[in-house]
Amino acid sequence: MRKHAIVLGLSLLGLCAFAFLAGWATFNDSRLGGGGRSLGPMLPYLLVFGLLVAALAGFLVWLAFYSANQGYDDRIDPEGH
Repeated sequence: MRKHAIVLGLSLLGLCAFAFLAGWATFNDSRLGGGGRSLGPMLPYLLVFGLLVAALAGFLVWLAFYSANQGYDDRIDPEGH
């Protein structure tokens, strides 16, 4: 149960950091007078970040299914039943 709390905590921390940075970038952009039009230079970085997150999520899902299909997640019965 402790492992789940650590993973959930780190995930929440990452989402909070991303939300903070996105809000900060949008706020600073609106103060510069671009009105959202000058978000264009940031778009490639956001797309690359999104692709990296999607690739990591896909890899972790594949890893979970791989370990389940190979029997690594099976419980070992000490009595051999």
